[in-house]
Amino acid sequence: MAVPNPLRWLLLAVGRWLSDLELVDRERIERTTDLAWPRILTGIARMSKSVADVAMVGLAIGPAAIAGVGFGGAFWGLAFALGGGVAGGTISLVSQRYGAEAYDELSTVVTCSAVAALLITIPIGILFAAIPETLIELVGSGSSEASIEYGADYIRVLAVGVPLAGLNLIGSRALVGADDAWTPMLVRGGGAIVNIGLNATFIFGLGMGVTGAALGTVLANVLVAGTFAAGMLRGSLPWIGEFPVTVSLRSAPIFDRDILRDLVRIASPLVVSNTAGNVARFPLLFLVGQFGETTVAAYVIGRQVRNLLNTPGWGFSLASSSLVGQELGSGDENEAGLYGRDILRLAVATYVIGAALAVIFARPIAMGFVNEASTLPLATKFVRVAALSVVFWGVSGAATGPLRASGDTRWPFYANLLGRYGFAIPLAALGAWTPLALWGIYASILAETIVPAAVNYHRFATGEWKAISREFRPEAAPSDD
Repeated sequence: MAVPNPLRWLLLAVGRWLSDLELVDRERIERTTDLAWPRILTGIARMSKSVADVAMVGLAIGPAAIAGVGFGGAFWGLAFALGGGVAGGTISLVSQRYGAEAYDELSTVVTCSAVAALLITIPIGILFAAIPETLIELVGSGSSEASIEYGADYIRVLAVGVPLAGLNLIGSRALVGADDAWTPMLVRGGGAIVNIGLNATFIFGLGMGVTGAALGTVLANVLVAGTFAAGMLRGSLPWIGEFPVTVSLRSAPIFDRDILRDLVRIASPLVVSNTAGNVARFPLLFLVGQFGETTVAAYVIGRQVRNLLNTPGWGFSLASSSLVGQELGSGDENEAGLYGRDILRLAVATYVIGAALAVIFARPIAMGFVNEASTLPLATKFVRVAALSVVFWGVSGAATGPLRASGDTRWPFYANLLGRYGFAIPLAALGAWTPLALWGIYASILAETIVPAAVNYHRFATGEWKAISREFRPEAAPSDD
């Protein structure tokens, strides 16, 4: 008897509604859903962990702890920005080789990616451990001494988990590129559930506060990294099954000059783009901090809700990268374009539904983080603005998938730079230093997603990414005929 799957059912229901309107092809939507839903569930689990961190410290300690975790979370995001950039190159190379049946190159793609991820994340972890107070003070200078101390305690412990977070992204993206989103869901989703349980124990049971939240995150990343490593080296794991991408340290080379060159070419813009996007969080937090600790806490709550609402994009973007990449690898550019179009339409419909629900239930959502009368009304407003902005994040993410699959990763980089540095930060500055006040912060949140959505959609619509993919495609494996 099949296990009920409400998430898959909901996605298929939206897809079938669009199919009835003749906006998408049902077969493509079903294949997309089968690949996307495990990744979405993984995202829900992982973002729920982050939301739980903020909610637990907020309910246990108060707005100062929320602000501190918000400051520290911006630094922790660097690990995902750097590792995720390399992993974006990984999924492109894996999906194209998987589509071309060049299976013998998959191990080398993974090992090259893992080494690259370690080289760029280890120095970040060392920096976190060495000068945590200095780093947090740079961002939170307008906030209270307590929130600075909470943030420093948070990243001091997280420093150990920075390289592990990068490796976990490599393992996850490699498997998704080979049409397996189920295994990453089990591994990373399971790790997130363990993380939430550890955090509850450390924060409420042992009274460790933000240090307990950070320790739970590190231990969960150790578990996930060890599971990915064991599965790829052994080829399978009990209760999980076979891994479609395996690593051989004997029969396959760890380095390959051509693969490494392609990885650098594809991943470099993604690394810079992700890092630039994450670095933008620091001036934004600084500017929001000019309004005081309460506003920072409300802003952090809004961003946490938006991150949770954005989890469908985890699945749609990666499904698009994988499925479009496989069609490109087989030489069918037309079908690749149709997959990209249908996934984009499914993403927009899904995001609109989620955003509408969040706007309607904004106050109860905010109450899950804070119960202070001084913070709740403002947190409710930030939740509503964040919910509206997430729809455009859905457009941007789904349009980025085909670009990433083809190797055309420069445009998402330009889009993120323009959205954050050309619009979001200047608007926040106007809010902080002119009578525009909080309206500038609200406009900043919206512009941060609207501008990249417009740029990435334009690039996808031109179809030029199909020609760019020809530079990175492997030669198709010979047939048996």
